[in-house]
Amino acid sequence: MISDADRDFFEREGYLILKGFFDYQADILPIQRAIHGVIGRVADRHGVVIDRREFTPDSFDSGYDDLLRADRAYAGEVYDLVKQIPAFLRLISGQQSDDLFRAIRRTDLSGIGANCYGIRIDNPNEDKFRSHWHQEFMFQPQSIDGIVFWTPLIPITQDLGPVIILPKSHKDGLCTYSKGTTYAEKQGAYQIGIHDEDKVIASYEHIQPLSEPGDLVLMDFLTIHGSGVNRSDRSRWSIQTRFFNFNDDVGMRIGWKPSITRGVDVEAIFPENFVEVE
Repeated sequence: MISDADRDFFEREGYLILKGFFDYQADILPIQRAIHGVIGRVADRHGVVIDRREFTPDSFDSGYDDLLRADRAYAGEVYDLVKQIPAFLRLISGQQSDDLFRAIRRTDLSGIGANCYGIRIDNPNEDKFRSHWHQEFMFQPQSIDGIVFWTPLIPITQDLGPVIILPKSHKDGLCTYSKGTTYAEKQGAYQIGIHDEDKVIASYEHIQPLSEPGDLVLMDFLTIHGSGVNRSDRSRWSIQTRFFNFNDDVGMRIGWKPSITRGVDVEAIFPENFVEVE
C-alpha cells in the first residue's frame, strides 16, 4: 500500500504525492460525467442558455462559467449538488484510501469527519473565497494525526494556482491563532487565521506541486497550506476529504469534533492556541 520510503518522506516533510493513485477510468471519469450532467440540469432548472458541449473529459465543466456569469447563486447550487454524486462519495470513502490512511498512521480504526469533504471550485480571480493559510486540525479537530486527501479533477497548471504547501511545518505543532484580524472580512469561524502570519509563513519553504486527475496529494493535519491564486480562464476543480484516527489521544480527549462548519467552537477547545488582538 505504501513503501517505507514514502512513509518516511511523509513523516519528515508533512506531505506526499502519489502519482496515479486513483484509476482514472474507474474513479475519476464517472465523477466528471456526473458533474457535466448536474451543470446541465441546473441550467435547465433556471432557464439559462449555456455553452452545452457533449461530454468529454476535457469539457466536463462546460457551461459552468455561463451559470456563474448569469447568477453566482446558480454556480453555488452546482457547488452544493456535486458533493452528492455517488461516484464522488465512493471515491472519498473507498477501501483503497482507507487502507492507505491506516497504513500511514498504523491504526486499525479510521474515520471521515462530518462536513469534512467536498469538491472545491475555485473560480478565476475570485480571491475572496480562496482558502487562506491554515492547518487542517484547527478547522477539522477530529484527530491531530489526521491526513488531508486532495486530488484534482483537471490537470493543475501553474496559472490555475496549485495548492501551496509548507514542508516540515507540521514539525512545529499547532500554531497560535487569532480571530477577526487578517481575515476579518471572511464569514464566521473562517475569520480565524495564524497569528503573525507573514512571519510564520516566511520561515518555511513553499512548494506548489503540479498534478493530474488520479494523482493524490496527502497533507498532515498540522502542515500549513493554502490555495494558490487562480489566474487562468477556467475554474479549478478538486476533491478533498479528511481521514482521522479514532485511536489518537488528542482526538479522544476532545471527542473527535466535526468541522467548524458544524458550529464547533475551536477557541473554547484550544484556548492556549489563541491570542486576543486589539
